[in-house]
Amino acid sequence: MDVVFVLEALVVLACIVMGTRAGGVGVGLWGGVGVGILVFVFQEAPGEPPGSAMLIILAVVTAASMMQAAGGIDWMVGVAARVIENHPKQITLIAPLTAFLFAVGSGTGNILYPLLPVIYDVSYRNGIRPSRPLTVTVVQSGMALAASPVSAAMAAMLTLTDVEPFGFSLPQILSVTFPACIAGIVVTALVMNRVGTELDDDPEVQARIAAGLLPSRAELLASSATGPTTSDATGPVVAPDGGTAGTTTSGTAPVATAPVVPQATTRGRNSALAFLVGVVVIVLLGLFPDLRPAFEVEGESVPIDMTTTIIIVMFAVGVAILFLGRPKVADVPEMSVFKAGMVAAIALFGIAWLTATFIAAHEDVIVGTIGGWVNDYVVIFALAVFLVAALTTSQSTATRTIVPIGLAAGLSPGLVTGMWAGALNGVYTLPANGTQIAAANFDLTGTTRLGTKLLDHSFFLPMVIMTVTSVLVGAAIGAIFY
Repeated sequence: MDVVFVLEALVVLACIVMGTRAGGVGVGLWGGVGVGILVFVFQEAPGEPPGSAMLIILAVVTAASMMQAAGGIDWMVGVAARVIENHPKQITLIAPLTAFLFAVGSGTGNILYPLLPVIYDVSYRNGIRPSRPLTVTVVQSGMALAASPVSAAMAAMLTLTDVEPFGFSLPQILSVTFPACIAGIVVTALVMNRVGTELDDDPEVQARIAAGLLPSRAELLASSATGPTTSDATGPVVAPDGGTAGTTTSGTAPVATAPVVPQATTRGRNSALAFLVGVVVIVLLGLFPDLRPAFEVEGESVPIDMTTTIIIVMFAVGVAILFLGRPKVADVPEMSVFKAGMVAAIALFGIAWLTATFIAAHEDVIVGTIGGWVNDYVVIFALAVFLVAALTTSQSTATRTIVPIGLAAGLSPGLVTGMWAGALNGVYTLPANGTQIAAANFDLTGTTRLGTKLLDHSFFLPMVIMTVTSVLVGAAIGAIFY
């Protein structure tokens, strides 16, 4: 391992750190700066930009944003909310599983925000400590995108594994990540259901009720009989005086509120169903390559690749939504899914180009030295994905940064995939994610905390349990079957 390798590695790490501090598109910009330093200062040949992953993200984000503009996300939220409300006693398990399935289908974790007040309300009214279902539901979204055929993280992963010499396609990835994620959610929910004292025995909760800072369950149940007040499903409850419901200056309990699920429409339902049908079609075309058109390549009939397939299907879905949902096309760029997707694409482009340049320049060292470490201690790979996810709070960035190193080191794609999915939960290591902050704000009982010492927040324990479980299950599936 020579001096040049160490210096270039420091450049890569420094750019990742600076990009993380800048946040958002800053990650991509600093990645581009890193490429410039490696090329102009160290005279390294630029690596291959992640064009395929970028195209998949653009196509999927466009279709998903069309669906959101047509009301498809609102329809999904309504369905998920009804499932959660119909199983109140099992909410610690039902809520995260429901959120997981809809995140997998939509390819975005944004669906989680309007569900948080529903989860809080149902759990508190049924005497269940809100931190239990809230924390598990939030944390699962870190790895849910590893089981979604249409997420940015999957786009990044697919362009790394579904190529020669690996040939690890979308159905194979899903056959590893989906059961690993489900196992992680179930185990974590069962454990968290026993964490913390019950509400009636929690002195802090009872003190809030006695001080008038929190309505008692009896008051909430009584108010339900006369009809709930309204609230904003994606933000704090707004009181008539312009303040925030759930707080009081008069010494009396806050007005009882119930979350209002976004209004679902027929066009929204049709748009969501069209998008979900597109997801199913992508999986089927990946599972049965013979369904894809094939063309002669060097005398051999080869079906079109999955990158092209996903792009075509998603564009077709977008057009279908134009007719079925009739969204205002001018509103599409303003959708939260579109904005988040564009930020992810830019961040992915810069950082992936940087790591591709570095790996291409030092493949022999990585395979010979770092590869030996990874093969001797396989957990190092999972830990590396976890740490990069924690630092960048981006699943796609962690994917493009570490997965190529694991593959270059000689780990099998099945094993890499299994550990990758669970390790993406590292995005919740620090209490700085939007969903963590939202969940803590919605929990008026105060049982969901952001902490004061970085790692003492309510999400840390479920994150560790879910990560370890999913990594172990995923690694076992990947190693045994692939």
